[in-house]
Amino acid sequence: MELKRVVVTGLGALTPIGNNIDEYWDALVNGKSGSAPITYFDTEKFKTKFACELKNFNALDYFDRKEARKLDKFAQYALVASDEAIKDAGIDLDTVDKLRVGVIWGAGIGGLETFQDEVLAFGKGDGTPRFNPFFIPKMIADIAPGNISIRHGFMGPNYATVSACASAANALIDALNTIRLGYSDIIVTGGSEAAVAPAGMGGFNAMHALSTRNESPETASRPFDANRDGFVLGEGAGALILEEYEHAKARGAKIYAEVAGGGLSSDAYHMTAPHPEGIGVVAVMENCLRNAGLKPEDVDAINTHGTSTPLGDVAELKAIKKVFGEHAKDININSTKSMTGHLLGAAGAVEAIASILAMKHGIVPPTINHEVADENIDPELNLTLNKAQEREVNVAMSNTFGFGGHNACVLFKKMDD
Repeated sequence: MELKRVVVTGLGALTPIGNNIDEYWDALVNGKSGSAPITYFDTEKFKTKFACELKNFNALDYFDRKEARKLDKFAQYALVASDEAIKDAGIDLDTVDKLRVGVIWGAGIGGLETFQDEVLAFGKGDGTPRFNPFFIPKMIADIAPGNISIRHGFMGPNYATVSACASAANALIDALNTIRLGYSDIIVTGGSEAAVAPAGMGGFNAMHALSTRNESPETASRPFDANRDGFVLGEGAGALILEEYEHAKARGAKIYAEVAGGGLSSDAYHMTAPHPEGIGVVAVMENCLRNAGLKPEDVDAINTHGTSTPLGDVAELKAIKKVFGEHAKDININSTKSMTGHLLGAAGAVEAIASILAMKHGIVPPTINHEVADENIDPELNLTLNKAQEREVNVAMSNTFGFGGHNACVLFKKMDD
């Protein structure tokens, strides 16, 4: 069976540094930090008092009051980003075969704030269950793709992928394979997350996963820097329209890039820590290259998982050196989490978008906030430090890893015809 080619025809983003694709890209290129003191709740008793919240987002700009009350933030974000991507792709909702259009969406946690608020409200009561009838449908992770499909009448495959911070990348790979095998013509894919809430901050603080650089939140996310002390929690959504190439060409769609391949692996090592030698990361990048039919020397840029944790950053760069050998020095390596923070289940989508736009514009966004070199990191690697770099990018890789040892890797390439 000959696999079908899959291309990207639409993009949408709702991030801490921009509420649409144009704003997001402009902020990436200019090295804008999205980290600031938390405004959603009182952080007096929390070790970390900052995060990468969305800026100037008002649900009532997108939904009526009744609809907004039925949607957790993570589902609101999913709908906003997917609406932008669908519009960007120029899909004619009146003529497209909706049986051949699906939604595969990632969320690592889902409606955390809804769960938190309902349980806290119950705890303050007299013990009689008085839960909101929308509690469960607001909370469950699959409600985001469900709502996207209901909104537009898409009747193809519809489900959520949940693999912690690899969730959106898993969704992209599932979408790729669904179209490759001929089951759908178009898949709306990506991921969303909204965990900047007391439960999210408290939980990650308890794990010692978050930066506590409260005196300078805008510089707290500092991948590869010797003084990094944990990741910065972010929120938002990224959406991509994946489409069968001949279908896209027939309707005259603009094409951003081809999805060359995807790879998956497991560390099989620890619940939260990466293998120190990056064994699972080596496997996922090799699997992705093999799936795409590409060689290590074909890759021009890698948007790393690069969360700004002491162990994770070093392990990933060790793995890159092992997979790419001497060519690793010729690759532009970066971490856009230095600007967006870590969007958890949405990370794979917003970072895939950054990789695609780097190819389109011939600019690799920087890894900001780097001040002190880490002696455990090869100084010959080009980590695109503090300033965007212009270069031709024909093949771009995006890495995403999740608690539980889940690894996902996606390769994009410029169209060759």
